[in-house]
Amino acid sequence: MKILVTGATGFIGRYVTGQLLRTGHEIVTTSAKTELPLNNVKHISCDLNIERNDFYELFGKPDALIHLAWQGLPNYDELFHIERNLQTSYCFLKQMIESGTRNINVIGTCFEYGLQEGCLSEDLPVNPNTVYGIAKNTLRIFLEQLQQKKIPFDLKWIRLFYLYGINQNKNSILEQLKSAIKRGDKIFNMSGGEQLRDYLPVETVAENIIGISLQNKIQGIINNCSGKPVSIRRLVEEYLKNTGTNIELNLGFYSYTNYEPFAFWGNTKKLESVFEK
Repeated sequence: MKILVTGATGFIGRYVTGQLLRTGHEIVTTSAKTELPLNNVKHISCDLNIERNDFYELFGKPDALIHLAWQGLPNYDELFHIERNLQTSYCFLKQMIESGTRNINVIGTCFEYGLQEGCLSEDLPVNPNTVYGIAKNTLRIFLEQLQQKKIPFDLKWIRLFYLYGINQNKNSILEQLKSAIKRGDKIFNMSGGEQLRDYLPVETVAENIIGISLQNKIQGIINNCSGKPVSIRRLVEEYLKNTGTNIELNLGFYSYTNYEPFAFWGNTKKLESVFEK
């Protein structure tokens, strides 16, 4: 099977591509960047924002598509998510589907759930409160309408929660902590740290994306998460413990964000069914 990965030079994309190589499938990758430092991968540099009608042929007529490309994160409330990213992704995906790619796997986000708290399952009504969440949720609706009214295809909407790993965005909590330690700071400023989140290492996130993408028995929305809530403070303290690092945590320096619920995590029942034998 030939698999196309968009956004392949991004944080998650590099892990997905690297792990896909172990599956024995033919891998084609794309991003706006010119190079992907991996052997046995055909990388085609392409800006999906540029309108063209030959994407399917350009990428070698792939059987499956893992769509990770999405620019501008972590600026969650900028209008370009709707004005550019939503339109770019829908037009690209629609063209690929109409041309012949029938296994479609798109990255969604826990931000689609909005300010709902507790354990969040895929069948909950969504109410996104950020521009990013609205754009992603709208893309899902567009694709579901396309699937129902025009072309039959397999659609897996992979809803990510939180993740961590090497080469993550510098604004993430652990990357900020690493930078403070590297600078030799004595104090690390953070929020109170009691908010509960759902975290997975990026390697596991990539493994789940691949497992979901290579099967078709479970479709629709699938949470990609641990199902285990952890406080931000505990996440930071565990990192310091595991690395043997000492730095004073200045808790409460920053206010809690107003665009996220205080305590939420994902239900993993549907994800677990993907990997049941």
